[in-house]
Amino acid sequence: MRDEFIFDELNEECGIFGVWGHIDAAHLSYYGLHALQHRGQESAGIVTSDHGQFRVHRGMGLVTEVFDDTAMEGLIGSVAIGHVRYSTTGESSLANVQPLVFRREDGPIALATNGNLVNADRLRRELEGSGSIFQTTTDTEVIAHLIARSRETTLEGRVKDTLNRLTGAYAIIIMAGEKLIVAQDPHGLRPLSLGLLGDAYVFASETCAFDTVGATYVREVGPGEMLIVDSTGIRNERFAPAARRAVCSFEYIYFARPDSDIEGINVHLARKRLGRQLALEATVEADVVTGVPDSSTSAAIGYAEATGIPYEMGLIKNRYVGRTFIQPSQELREQGVKMKLSAVRKVVEGKRVVMVDDSLVRGTTSRRIVKMLKDAGAREVHVRISSPPVRYSCFYGIDTADREQLIAASHSVEEIRELIGADSLQFLSEESMISAIGRQSEEPHCGHCLACFNGKYPTQIESVYALEGKR
Repeated sequence: MRDEFIFDELNEECGIFGVWGHIDAAHLSYYGLHALQHRGQESAGIVTSDHGQFRVHRGMGLVTEVFDDTAMEGLIGSVAIGHVRYSTTGESSLANVQPLVFRREDGPIALATNGNLVNADRLRRELEGSGSIFQTTTDTEVIAHLIARSRETTLEGRVKDTLNRLTGAYAIIIMAGEKLIVAQDPHGLRPLSLGLLGDAYVFASETCAFDTVGATYVREVGPGEMLIVDSTGIRNERFAPAARRAVCSFEYIYFARPDSDIEGINVHLARKRLGRQLALEATVEADVVTGVPDSSTSAAIGYAEATGIPYEMGLIKNRYVGRTFIQPSQELREQGVKMKLSAVRKVVEGKRVVMVDDSLVRGTTSRRIVKMLKDAGAREVHVRISSPPVRYSCFYGIDTADREQLIAASHSVEEIRELIGADSLQFLSEESMISAIGRQSEEPHCGHCLACFNGKYPTQIESVYALEGKR
């Protein structure tokens, strides 16, 4: 049972980190993964290469729970890749914890990926039909089998051949011997950056990890680009032409840490602009503005600055609650939201409150928070969402519900307002969201993936998903 039984928040699949050429690659990876912990709290793993000999430690839980002094002492080597996971495909089990390691005739390889392949089921069936035996239920293992079966003569050629058979979102780091191969899907759906720490090369899902380990940001890994790092240095090749850029909009809205930059745009400042734009579109007479911590705080500050309504911490997050909360009855489960959030009565009592949130998925969280604020004495609660309504499921690595569970897929804004008990409800428009984030591009939609808002997917979605009722 995951957090959605308490919060209907979105969850992303994972974060990846890689190091080449550092004397203590494992500890660097540990701190890098700790900085990326918000991207996945289910499991963590690090694989190091010591002159081509792989050393592996993986486990269920947070980074600080998986790695102790004994585990770190065993992870020697100057090359490493690491992973934190939240599963959207594959079971929650130790077998699925990444990085995955596979033995080959010419040496082992390790893989860490972020994203989701929409053709993984078909590829798996084809591979099983030709004799492949799978040890996990993740689509990352599909990639490994394709690499092993490729008829290309070099590792780089086999990886290129494999990547060209994949459809979906993927940022990937492969370690073979003391070589790293890093690649990004042709649409660039998931963020992945290159940094430098002295003579060492560092890769991470978000730039906040560079700040944590002291690395300097160099650039993003481009769509359809493959980087190879070995003893000769770093070189880049293309495995596919860059397609229309489609960075996941929710990286800016919700997923990424506020101190991260994605393609030169700071996430915190982008969220403040979302809040300001929301104020222009959806102003209301009120006494106080508050955000749902933590991802909505920046947007709430922007809304308050634009309207002149004071920003206050009307909601407080309890940071010491475990991510899983199983209760024996629905009544106690409903009570669970109070373990994660508390309303500050002296701030909201007798006030007209604007509650800013980054998204509204199923509506259960919004309903509970509105009730919590009113129970604390709020006279009115006006809900403002700093993104458009989520009407379609994501197939690229975000754990949205089946479409039938997405409240905006079957209800009008007014119907949602009634269901959550708010005095008013407004969403940010798609056009204003794009403008506020500030990505400059001549491509349609300024290079965003907007599929969860408008159903226009940047890649083909195979029929198996439609059969499962997800669209």
